Amino acid sequence: MSQLEIIPLGGMGKVTQNMYLYIYEEEILIVDCGIGFPDHYMPGVDILIPDIFYLQQLLEQGKKIVGLLLTHGHDDHIAATPYILPELPDDFPIFASSLTAGFAKQRMGDRKVKRDVTVVRDNQPFQVGQYFTLTPYAMTHSVPDTKHFTIDTPEGVIYHGTDFKLDKNPVDGVVPDYDLLRKVGEKGVLCMLVDCLRVERSEWSPSESTTGPAIEETMRDTQGKFVITLMSSHIHRIQQTITAAKEHGRKVVFIGRSVEQNVEIALALGKLEIPKEMLIDKRDMDDYSDDKLCVIIAGSQGQEGSSMMRAIFGEHRSVRINPQDKVVFSAHAIPGNELNYYGAIDELASNNVEVIYPDIKPNLHQSGHAGAAEQKELVSIINPQYVMPIGGQDRHRVLFKKAVAQPLGIKDNRVLLPKDGEVISFSHEKFSINKKFDIKPKMVDGKGIGDVGPVVLADRRALSEAGIIVLVMPRFKGSFDLKKMLIVSRGFVFMKEAEDVIQFIKEETAKIVSGKSNTSDAKLKQAIERKLSRKLYKIIQREPLIVPVIYEAR
Repeated sequence: MSQLEIIPLGGMGKVTQNMYLYIYEEEILIVDCGIGFPDHYMPGVDILIPDIFYLQQLLEQGKKIVGLLLTHGHDDHIAATPYILPELPDDFPIFASSLTAGFAKQRMGDRKVKRDVTVVRDNQPFQVGQYFTLTPYAMTHSVPDTKHFTIDTPEGVIYHGTDFKLDKNPVDGVVPDYDLLRKVGEKGVLCMLVDCLRVERSEWSPSESTTGPAIEETMRDTQGKFVITLMSSHIHRIQQTITAAKEHGRKVVFIGRSVEQNVEIALALGKLEIPKEMLIDKRDMDDYSDDKLCVIIAGSQGQEGSSMMRAIFGEHRSVRINPQDKVVFSAHAIPGNELNYYGAIDELASNNVEVIYPDIKPNLHQSGHAGAAEQKELVSIINPQYVMPIGGQDRHRVLFKKAVAQPLGIKDNRVLLPKDGEVISFSHEKFSINKKFDIKPKMVDGKGIGDVGPVVLADRRALSEAGIIVLVMPRFKGSFDLKKMLIVSRGFVFMKEAEDVIQFIKEETAKIVSGKSNTSDAKLKQAIERKLSRKLYKIIQREPLIVPVIYEAR
């Protein structure tokens, strides 16, 4: 029996790694392909990408990808494309709005992945494969050109409502066509997937246009450079900063690869306007007095190695931050990143630099996500049979039932809360969850993709928590000479002040290897690691990483 399957590979119970599969018969439509960010227990990991093992299994079974749809230009929706696409067939089309396409092609180009992206137009349906008809609708969010989509399938219409807010006064004047969306609802929608991230906010999210006056007011009494850091994709925020700089006679300079690239793309597509006489190259900053400069710089989360952090510590070749300058953080800390974010602010404050951030001037940042009131408004317009909150943590999805669905009279059994890896099936307007598979996001560490796993992470955590001991053990003609054993400690104990501990390690190692001349090196090393670790914990309450090294002496 034919049925429509919706499979989240990410973005379900997590804010990031957004990737969804729509499957009917042999056809697969992919919606979004985004990165995630490592948790605190993943030291050294740069980003996470969705696990596509199940998708690859489907392809081996004879199914075919008919298209990839990108809903908007944030990295948690597009930036996994250069990692994922090389692992898939290259014969399916990619669809996106103009700005989203520009950002996605840039991300892919950075890793030398070349794929064309077909630009879609608002309210213009297009066919993907035999079974899917897609229609994009303009939607407001913190990055321009965000789209919601209807996906018309043989089982009914699905509304894919990615990140959004219902901004009544957007910076670019592009508002959703509510009359058209009402007609979509009147025709009937089987299931609505909808962003729920800010459901904890009961009221409407304030308009992005309220940040412009706050930026202008903050710039007004700045004596030196006006330095502002924000999300590099926040083109509307950048536009409002440029408007304020023009009013105060300041030149604008962009610093940081991500913001420079995004601005270049937005300018080329007409999504950003900068008078030519205002824009200067970062290499020419010394030609202007500080009170004539507005610096827009990447690194609003205090990321290590970002342009903002290098400027704070005086390591950036183009810009230095002085006490007479004013620094503005036009972004909130991403949950889990508070230490880096406030650490950057604290460092500036300790250097007597005036720092303004949303905690003390709230209008410097407005969320790009709808509050519960806006979510109710959009859900009531679409009026779906089933609703599936997406894009939030589990607490947001559960709260959605009480704060949005119940006030609209939607019964609990019509609110779908699947987890990543669960398959939602629709057949004759009824749903079921009858399949589940494990999802294990791949970790990207430098140039390595997927080569960091639980064992490596456990070793890294051990290193960070208790250090490492390397035992260099000479062996001569099958016998160990442990009197000549060399012990190297890093992050465990200071050798000169821990002679008793070092002597204990030597004695215990001698006991472990005694009588094991016929044991393989691999098993011997395992025995040393396991037994010595237990002994050390008993006497010093630490569990360092133990690395035995055996070499043949001559």
